[in-house]
Amino acid sequence: MPKIIECPRDAMQGISSFIPTEKKAKYLQLLLDVGFHTLDFGSFVSPRAVPQMKDTAQVLAKLDLTKTNTKLLAIVANERGAKAALTYEEIDFLGFPFSISENFQMRNTHKTIEESWKVISQIKALTDKHNKKLVVYLSMGFGNPYGDPWSVDIVARWIEILSTIDIEIISLSDTIGQAVPSDIEFLFSTLIPHFPQIEFGAHFHTYPKKGLEKIEAAYDAGCLRFDGAILGYGGCPMASDALIGNMPTEKLITFFANQHIDTGLELTTFESCMNHSMDLFRLYQ
Repeated sequence: MPKIIECPRDAMQGISSFIPTEKKAKYLQLLLDVGFHTLDFGSFVSPRAVPQMKDTAQVLAKLDLTKTNTKLLAIVANERGAKAALTYEEIDFLGFPFSISENFQMRNTHKTIEESWKVISQIKALTDKHNKKLVVYLSMGFGNPYGDPWSVDIVARWIEILSTIDIEIISLSDTIGQAVPSDIEFLFSTLIPHFPQIEFGAHFHTYPKKGLEKIEAAYDAGCLRFDGAILGYGGCPMASDALIGNMPTEKLITFFANQHIDTGLELTTFESCMNHSMDLFRLYQ
């Protein structure tokens, strides 16, 4: 069964108007009832960098997790954020954005690739100590618009490096929405059998009316972990086209439904979440 990871944190973090804590918690609680494998619900980063997520701890305190099997993931950007996140037993995964583009890594975390590699190693030691898992998001996994060298060989080399510290989950990120099916198919079909100890995921960005071809290429190549955000909200602000957003979760559901593949999701509840998200994001965008 494929794993669908819903990413409301990614959808919300770029919104300048602050969404009240109560409203965030209400939306996340609805999402917890859908049956997603994981909810990327918040982040423990500098409130100056991501002010929308400054209330992540307060939001978490308002969630009822007694009737859900959905796991929680929080994004961190340094050791301090990881230590803060790990004080909450309810959080199962920490996510770290690691780019193979020097320019993008500096823009995203204000650290070089070498500095970020050291941070990953520190966070991995912390997650091991607390029996949590670290998810590394390999930004610019399918291309680079900043002039830095990019090739599938460079991607594979970094996967090899990450494997030396036993990173168990790596999500290849289509950061600027320019991944093409041929590269998607080649990377996943090459990496998955070569690194059987690693669970590979796909974090795609796409145009509103496209994206199914990316899902198909990844799935056919053996990928079973997919990130999405309802209605495609969010995405990378550095993409060259403002229309490019997160992979809409409903596209993932449609693809698997057409393939007669069970996702384990409660679809009636999902429809309620879609309606709620439209109201919420239209109000605060």
